[in-house]
Amino acid sequence: MAQYTHIKVPTDGAKITLAPSKGITVPDNPIIPFIEGDGTGRDIWRASARVFDAAVEKAYKGKRKVRWMEVYAGEKSFKMFKDWLPDETVQAFKEFLVGIKGPLTTPIGGGFRSLNVTLRILLDLYVCLRPVRYYNGVPSPVKHPEFVDMVVFRENTEDIYTGIEFINGTEDNKKFKSLLKENFSKEYAKIRFPETSGIAIKPVSVEGTERLVRAAIKWSLANKRKNINIVHKGNIMKYTEGAFKDWGYALAKREFRNDVVTERETWILGNKEQKPGLSVEDNAKAIDPGFDMMSPSQQDDIKKEVEEALKLWPTHGDGKWKSKLLIKDSIADVTLQFVLIRPKDYDVIATLNLNGDYLSDALAAQVGGIGIAPGANINYVTGHAIFEATHGTAPKYADLDKVNPGSVILSGEMMFRYMGWPEAADLIVKGLEGAIAKKTVTYDFERLMPGARLVKCSEFGEAIINNM
Repeated sequence: MAQYTHIKVPTDGAKITLAPSKGITVPDNPIIPFIEGDGTGRDIWRASARVFDAAVEKAYKGKRKVRWMEVYAGEKSFKMFKDWLPDETVQAFKEFLVGIKGPLTTPIGGGFRSLNVTLRILLDLYVCLRPVRYYNGVPSPVKHPEFVDMVVFRENTEDIYTGIEFINGTEDNKKFKSLLKENFSKEYAKIRFPETSGIAIKPVSVEGTERLVRAAIKWSLANKRKNINIVHKGNIMKYTEGAFKDWGYALAKREFRNDVVTERETWILGNKEQKPGLSVEDNAKAIDPGFDMMSPSQQDDIKKEVEEALKLWPTHGDGKWKSKLLIKDSIADVTLQFVLIRPKDYDVIATLNLNGDYLSDALAAQVGGIGIAPGANINYVTGHAIFEATHGTAPKYADLDKVNPGSVILSGEMMFRYMGWPEAADLIVKGLEGAIAKKTVTYDFERLMPGARLVKCSEFGEAIINNM
């Protein structure tokens, strides 16, 4: 065990460990690092910790108990140690594998673009996992929020969030644009106002794509989900977001062939089932109405696609494809519309960093807002995971015992499932649903729920416990 200067490691706890072929092993007394968070984080953490401990006690009757270990980041850390993110905090998350945190303030000035992003990068937490579902009784701006039950797998380490930017007016900006102009003149000419443009780079890799899509497929199969939608803007960014889509499909077919079927494959197989004597060319015309206007080369590509799909007949034909995990894709802007008007069509979403940021918050708004939206950042290879509030610090409400603690509480519910403690997780959900059903809620819900009883942050936590 590493030596820590400021962190006090519980002497009566044990570490969560990783067995490469089996996943994490959780003792009955796991040490779990936590960051209480800035601003409202203090109130939220106190309420959440009580809920977590009550759920574990009720589920396991004293046989299991979490040993909480406070680690430091954000304003509290800076005030105590003049360090926004001490090295030993990162080391603790590395050593103890699973942790949880409240909202953190992003320091003003240089050093960190975001403490949250920095933790994700340092621990290579490449999946941002955001489940979005409706809890009965929660106020919602849409007619049928009960149709929303989606899980977003957001790639967490690439895309615009790498922070490779060249600020307009700086020497680095001038150097980069000079390099672009000299070596890639056609691309430079596409910049409308080059003399005053800031520049950002958007890296999207094969490795980053594959590990994200692999995690989404494994999770979907394990949790018996129906489909995965690869969300992208590949119609415009063909060699980054478009490549993400293509690499995702390729990975699915290569590593999970017997368990998955693509949407276009279902069309081809379905056509064959309806008309057993259908020729390859007629099948191609059925899945691509513009077939007759294509070049011979393009037509050959579609016919090859049909032939490849028909080779799946022994394992996927005669309707067997209907029981497979469906892999499909959609354009990001279309997706943002359809998750509102056709939410039943979406189950699991695999997408890039920026798209995932927009989508997960837009979905949260349909089911009660970001105040109760949970999140996790996970590396499924190393086992490292940090579960976190998805909202900000709301400093004007700090220490008023006012805000909704639901985001951290439901992030803890996710954490217990990840640990293999589903009984505790189920009790948290039962308690939350019970409190909301009785309209015992914090101000954000109370103002939208006729007849609701307004309670404090701590009292909402107590209501969840009472309804377990």
